[in-house]
Amino acid sequence: MSTGKIAGFVLIAAGILRLAYGGFSYTKETHEVKIGSFELSVKDEETVKVPIWAGVGAIVVGLLVPNKS
Repeated sequence: MSTGKIAGFVLIAAGILRLAYGGFSYTKETHEVKIGSFELSVKDEETVKVPIWAGVGAIVVGLLVPNKS
C-alpha cells in the first residue's frame, strides 16, 4: 500500500470521527502545592471542539490524495 493511500485513509477516518463526535476531551493534571510529603494536585478536563469544515475538508483531501500519487 502506498504512502498516499495510507495518508488518504487516515484523513478520511479522522474526518468521519470529527463528524461523529465533534471534538475530544482530555484531562490535564497540574501540581499546585507541594509542602513536604503533602502534595495537592488539580485535574482539569479540557475540551477541544473541532469545526465541521475541518472534518469535511479532511474527508475531501483524503479522497483526493491517493489519486495524485
